[in-house]
Amino acid sequence: MDLITKELLINVLFILLPMLLMHVAYFIKYIYNLEWLKESWIVICPLISIGMCMSFPFSLQEGLTWDLRRIPFLLGFLYGGYRHGLFLLAFVLLFRYIISGVGFYITVCTYAGMAILTSVLSPFFIKMSFKMKMLTSGLTVLISLLITYIASMIMTNNNLTDIMWIEYSLISIIVMLIATFICESINKSFTILEKVSKAEKLEVVSHLAASISHEVRNPLASCKGFIQLSYEKEEHLEIKEYLSFSIKELDKATEIINDYLIFARAAPEKTENLFIFEEVYQVIEIMTPLASRTNVQISFSKIEGDNLYVQGEKKKFQQAVLNIIKNAIEAMPAGGKVTVGMVEKLDFIHLTIIDQGKGMTKKQVNRLGEPYFTTKSKSNGTGLGLMVSFSILQKMGGEIVVKSQEGKGTQFLIKLPMKK
Repeated sequence: MDLITKELLINVLFILLPMLLMHVAYFIKYIYNLEWLKESWIVICPLISIGMCMSFPFSLQEGLTWDLRRIPFLLGFLYGGYRHGLFLLAFVLLFRYIISGVGFYITVCTYAGMAILTSVLSPFFIKMSFKMKMLTSGLTVLISLLITYIASMIMTNNNLTDIMWIEYSLISIIVMLIATFICESINKSFTILEKVSKAEKLEVVSHLAASISHEVRNPLASCKGFIQLSYEKEEHLEIKEYLSFSIKELDKATEIINDYLIFARAAPEKTENLFIFEEVYQVIEIMTPLASRTNVQISFSKIEGDNLYVQGEKKKFQQAVLNIIKNAIEAMPAGGKVTVGMVEKLDFIHLTIIDQGKGMTKKQVNRLGEPYFTTKSKSNGTGLGLMVSFSILQKMGGEIVVKSQEGKGTQFLIKLPMKK
C-alpha cells in the first residue's frame, strides 16, 4: 500500500507540473501574442504527462503496471476532441507495446473504449458549466477504472487487493477533479486577460472619441458646405467630378466620427420600453433595398406574444442591429440569405442573425468589436460599426455570442433581458 501511494504521488507531480507550465505559456501568449500556443498545449502537455507517468509506474507482477496516465489522456480527449486525442491514443498504445506484457491488451481495451466515449462527449463537454464538467470528468475516470478492473480480472490474475483498488480509484478520481479544476482556472484566467485587453483598447477609443470628435466634425462640415457651393457653381465637368469625390470622402469621414461619438456615449441617455419585434422589423425594412441590390434575401421569424419588450434607446438599438445585418449582407457579395429569428428563453429574448457568407476563423471571431479590426477590404470597412453595436448592446445589459466557420457563414446571437 505504501508503494502504491508513493508511486502515485510521483505520478501526480508529473500531471500537475506540465499544467503549471501550460499556465505560464498562456501568459507568454498574452504578452507576445503567440496564437499557436493555445492549440499546441492540448497535445503537448498530456503527452509529457503520459510519458512521465508510464515511465514511473508501480508493478506487483511482471507485465502488469499501474499509473495515472488515464488522467491526462482523458483530459486531452475532453478538451481537445478526437483530432488531438488520436495522437494521445497512438502514443499510449505504442509506449505500452514497447513495455510489453499482458498489460498491453488491458490498455487496448480500456483506452480504445474511453477514446470512443470521450470523443462523443467532447463537443458537449466544452459547453458544460463548471459543475457539470467536474461531474463528467469524475464519471469518465470511474468508467475507465471499471473497464480496467474487468479487463484485468479476465485477462490476468490481478494481484491488487480490494483496499489497493479503492486507494488507486480514489486517488485517480481526486487527481482528475483537481486537474479539471486547474484546466478551467487556466481557461478562465486567459478569457479574463483577453477581455481586459479588449476593454483597455475600447476605453482609449472612448476617451479619444469624446475629446476630439466634436472639434473635428465642425471644420469638416464647413469644408463640405463650401465644396457643395463650389460644386453647384462649377461648370467644368472634370473639376465637378473632383468636387463630387471630395464630398463623398468628407461624408465618409463624418460617418466615422459619428460612429466614434455613438461609441463614446453608448449608454442610453433616455431609456424606454422597446417592442423588439417592431424595432427589428423597421431595421429590416431599411436594409431590404440594400439586400435586393446584392441579391440577398432577408427572412424574419418571431415568436408569438405581445410582451416582448426590452429597455433601451430606440435609435441606438436600431443602429446596433442595423450594423450587424449590414455586415451580414456585405459578407455575401454574390447573394444569399440572411435569417433573422427571435425566441424567448428564461426572461431573455434571443435575437439571432445568420448569414451564408464566407465566415471567419476563431481568431477573427475573438477580435470582433475591436476598433479598426475588420474582415472587409480597407476601402469598405473600418470595424467601428461592430464596435459601436457591441458597446450599445452591452450597455443595454445584453450579451453577444458569435459563432462562425470559414465557408459556412456566421451567426450572431444577441441575448437581451426582457422587460415585463
